[in-house]
Amino acid sequence: MKNILIADGHYVVRTGTALVLETKLQYPCDIDFAETYTETKDKVSRKAYDLLIIDIDIPQSIFKAMIKDLKKKQKHLKILIFSTYDENVGIQYIGEGAAGYLNKGASETEFLTAINSVFEEGYYYTTDIMKKLVTQSADSHSVERLSKRELQIFKLLAEGNGNIEISNSLNLKMSTISTYKKKIFEKLQVKNIVDLIRIYDDMH
Repeated sequence: MKNILIADGHYVVRTGTALVLETKLQYPCDIDFAETYTETKDKVSRKAYDLLIIDIDIPQSIFKAMIKDLKKKQKHLKILIFSTYDENVGIQYIGEGAAGYLNKGASETEFLTAINSVFEEGYYYTTDIMKKLVTQSADSHSVERLSKRELQIFKLLAEGNGNIEISNSLNLKMSTISTYKKKIFEKLQVKNIVDLIRIYDDMH
Protein backbone atom coordinates (compact mmCIF):
# COMPACT_ATOMS: atom_id res chain seq x y z
CA MET A 1 0.00 0.00 0.00
CA LYS A 2 1.37 3.40 -1.04
CA ASN A 3 0.55 6.38 1.15
CA ILE A 4 0.11 9.43 -1.08
CA LEU A 5 -0.61 13.03 -0.10
CA ILE A 6 -2.09 15.33 -2.75
CA ALA A 7 -1.49 18.98 -1.84
CA ASP A 8 -3.31 21.46 -4.06
CA GLY A 9 -5.57 24.44 -3.51
CA HIS A 10 -8.07 23.34 -6.16
CA TYR A 11 -10.77 20.78 -5.32
CA VAL A 12 -11.09 19.55 -8.91
CA VAL A 13 -7.33 18.92 -9.19
CA ARG A 14 -7.26 17.03 -5.87
CA THR A 15 -10.22 14.82 -6.66
CA GLY A 16 -9.28 14.30 -10.32
CA THR A 17 -5.72 13.33 -9.41
CA ALA A 18 -7.00 10.94 -6.73
CA LEU A 19 -9.45 9.32 -9.16
CA VAL A 20 -6.69 8.56 -11.68
CA LEU A 21 -4.45 7.13 -8.95
CA GLU A 22 -7.18 4.99 -7.39
CA THR A 23 -8.40 3.55 -10.69
CA LYS A 24 -5.29 3.37 -12.89
CA LEU A 25 -2.17 3.15 -10.70
CA GLN A 26 -0.60 -0.32 -10.58
CA TYR A 27 -0.09 0.04 -6.82
CA PRO A 28 -2.89 0.05 -4.23
CA CYS A 29 -2.86 3.42 -2.52
CA ASP A 30 -4.22 5.31 0.45
CA ILE A 31 -4.73 8.97 -0.42
CA ASP A 32 -4.88 12.03 1.82
CA PHE A 33 -5.46 15.65 0.84
CA ALA A 34 -4.12 19.05 1.86
CA GLU A 35 -5.54 22.39 0.70
CA THR A 36 -2.81 24.67 2.08
CA TYR A 37 0.91 24.49 2.76
CA THR A 38 0.31 24.67 6.51
CA GLU A 39 -1.99 21.65 6.28
CA THR A 40 0.59 19.84 4.12
CA LYS A 41 3.31 20.38 6.73
CA ASP A 42 1.00 19.24 9.50
CA LYS A 43 0.12 16.00 7.71
CA VAL A 44 3.73 15.26 6.75
CA SER A 45 4.64 15.77 10.42
CA ARG A 46 2.09 13.23 11.59
CA LYS A 47 2.17 10.49 8.94
CA ALA A 48 4.79 8.82 6.74
CA TYR A 49 4.08 9.20 3.02
CA ASP A 50 5.61 7.39 0.07
CA LEU A 51 4.82 10.35 -2.18
CA LEU A 52 3.75 13.97 -1.94
CA ILE A 53 2.24 15.54 -5.05
CA ILE A 54 2.26 19.31 -4.55
CA ASP A 55 1.48 22.45 -6.55
CA ILE A 56 3.99 25.31 -6.43
CA ASP A 57 1.11 27.79 -5.97
CA ILE A 58 -0.67 25.99 -3.13
CA PRO A 59 -2.14 28.57 -0.71
CA GLN A 60 0.49 29.72 1.86
CA SER A 61 3.25 28.41 -0.43
CA ILE A 62 6.84 29.31 0.45
CA PHE A 63 7.86 28.10 -3.01
CA LYS A 64 11.30 26.46 -3.35
CA ALA A 65 11.84 26.53 0.41
CA MET A 66 8.95 24.05 0.73
CA ILE A 67 11.14 21.18 -0.41
CA LYS A 68 13.79 21.41 2.30
CA ASP A 69 11.18 22.44 4.87
CA LEU A 70 9.16 19.27 4.24
CA LYS A 71 12.22 17.05 4.07
CA LYS A 72 13.12 18.20 7.58
CA LYS A 73 9.88 16.51 8.63
CA GLN A 74 10.48 13.38 6.53
CA LYS A 75 14.02 12.97 5.24
CA HIS A 76 13.18 10.36 2.58
CA LEU A 77 9.89 11.88 1.41
CA LYS A 78 9.53 11.78 -2.38
CA ILE A 79 8.08 15.05 -3.67
CA LEU A 80 6.64 15.42 -7.17
CA ILE A 81 5.99 19.01 -8.22
CA PHE A 82 2.72 19.12 -10.17
CA SER A 83 2.22 22.63 -11.52
CA THR A 84 1.58 24.86 -14.52
CA TYR A 85 5.05 26.42 -14.82
CA ASP A 86 7.56 25.47 -17.50
CA GLU A 87 10.37 22.98 -16.95
CA ASN A 88 12.98 25.66 -16.20
CA VAL A 89 11.08 26.35 -12.98
CA GLY A 90 10.73 22.60 -12.35
CA ILE A 91 14.50 22.19 -12.55
CA GLN A 92 14.93 24.72 -9.73
CA TYR A 93 12.73 22.57 -7.47
CA ILE A 94 14.61 19.41 -8.46
CA GLY A 95 17.77 21.26 -7.49
CA GLU A 96 16.27 21.77 -4.02
CA GLY A 97 15.59 18.04 -3.68
CA ALA A 98 12.26 17.32 -5.39
CA ALA A 99 12.02 13.87 -7.01
CA GLY A 100 10.57 15.29 -10.20
CA TYR A 101 8.40 17.81 -11.97
CA LEU A 102 5.27 17.32 -14.07
CA ASN A 103 3.21 19.96 -15.84
CA LYS A 104 -0.53 19.93 -15.15
CA GLY A 105 -1.09 19.77 -18.89
CA ALA A 106 0.37 16.24 -18.98
CA SER A 107 -1.69 13.36 -20.30
CA GLU A 108 -3.00 10.58 -18.08
CA THR A 109 -0.28 8.28 -19.45
CA GLU A 110 2.46 10.81 -18.65
CA PHE A 111 1.03 11.31 -15.18
CA LEU A 112 1.00 7.59 -14.40
CA THR A 113 4.48 7.16 -15.88
CA ALA A 114 5.74 9.89 -13.56
CA ILE A 115 4.19 8.33 -10.45
CA ASN A 116 5.44 4.84 -11.30
CA SER A 117 8.92 6.20 -12.04
CA VAL A 118 9.12 7.91 -8.64
CA PHE A 119 8.12 4.67 -6.91
CA GLU A 120 10.40 2.44 -8.98
CA GLU A 121 13.41 4.66 -9.73
CA GLY A 122 13.14 7.25 -6.98
CA TYR A 123 12.77 10.15 -9.42
CA TYR A 124 11.01 11.32 -12.58
CA TYR A 125 12.68 13.55 -15.17
CA THR A 126 11.29 14.21 -18.62
CA THR A 127 13.78 13.88 -21.49
CA ASP A 128 14.04 17.68 -21.73
CA ILE A 129 14.65 18.08 -18.01
CA MET A 130 17.28 15.31 -18.08
CA LYS A 131 19.14 17.09 -20.90
CA LYS A 132 18.99 20.41 -19.07
CA LEU A 133 20.19 18.86 -15.81
CA VAL A 134 23.17 17.21 -17.54
CA THR A 135 24.07 20.44 -19.33
CA GLN A 136 23.57 22.49 -16.17
CA SER A 137 25.74 20.12 -14.13
CA ALA A 138 28.53 20.17 -16.69
CA ASP A 139 28.37 23.95 -17.00
CA SER A 140 28.09 24.74 -13.30
CA HIS A 141 31.09 22.71 -12.21
CA SER A 142 33.36 23.31 -15.22
CA VAL A 143 36.70 24.72 -14.08
CA GLU A 144 37.19 25.87 -17.68
CA ARG A 145 35.08 28.88 -16.69
CA LEU A 146 37.83 30.06 -14.34
CA SER A 147 40.54 32.54 -15.33
CA LYS A 148 44.18 31.49 -14.95
CA ARG A 149 44.47 33.31 -11.61
CA GLU A 150 41.15 31.89 -10.39
CA LEU A 151 42.25 28.38 -11.36
CA GLN A 152 45.51 28.89 -9.46
CA ILE A 153 43.64 29.98 -6.33
CA PHE A 154 41.04 27.21 -6.80
CA LYS A 155 43.83 24.59 -6.68
CA LEU A 156 45.43 26.17 -3.61
CA LEU A 157 42.09 26.27 -1.80
CA ALA A 158 41.31 22.66 -2.71
CA GLU A 159 44.72 21.59 -1.44
CA GLY A 160 43.87 22.93 1.99
CA ASN A 161 45.44 26.37 1.96
CA GLY A 162 43.69 29.21 3.76
CA ASN A 163 43.41 32.83 2.67
CA ILE A 164 46.55 33.82 4.61
CA GLU A 165 48.69 31.07 3.04
CA ILE A 166 47.44 31.91 -0.44
CA SER A 167 47.98 35.62 0.16
CA ASN A 168 51.58 35.01 1.18
CA SER A 169 52.20 32.46 -1.60
CA LEU A 170 50.94 34.73 -4.41
CA ASN A 171 51.94 38.02 -2.81
CA LEU A 172 48.38 39.33 -3.01
CA LYS A 173 46.27 41.20 -0.45
CA MET A 174 43.90 39.18 1.76
CA SER A 175 40.97 41.21 0.43
CA THR A 176 41.98 40.29 -3.13
CA ILE A 177 42.05 36.58 -2.23
CA SER A 178 38.60 36.91 -0.65
CA THR A 179 37.27 38.53 -3.84
CA TYR A 180 38.74 35.75 -6.00
CA LYS A 181 37.35 33.11 -3.67
CA LYS A 182 33.85 34.58 -3.95
CA LYS A 183 34.09 34.64 -7.77
CA ILE A 184 35.31 31.02 -7.85
CA PHE A 185 32.40 29.88 -5.66
CA GLU A 186 29.93 31.74 -7.89
CA LYS A 187 31.36 30.39 -11.16
CA LEU A 188 31.45 26.80 -9.92
CA GLN A 189 28.13 27.20 -8.09
CA VAL A 190 29.44 25.79 -4.83
CA LYS A 191 28.72 26.98 -1.31
CA ASN A 192 31.71 25.70 0.66
CA ILE A 193 35.24 24.33 0.51
CA VAL A 194 34.00 20.73 0.81
CA ASP A 195 32.15 21.06 -2.53
CA LEU A 196 35.23 22.71 -4.01
CA ILE A 197 37.43 19.78 -2.93
CA ARG A 198 34.98 17.31 -4.49
CA ILE A 199 35.30 19.06 -7.86
CA TYR A 200 39.07 19.10 -7.49
CA ASP A 201 39.11 15.37 -6.63
CA ASP A 202 36.92 14.58 -9.66
CA MET A 203 39.59 16.17 -11.86
CA HIS A 204 42.25 13.76 -10.66
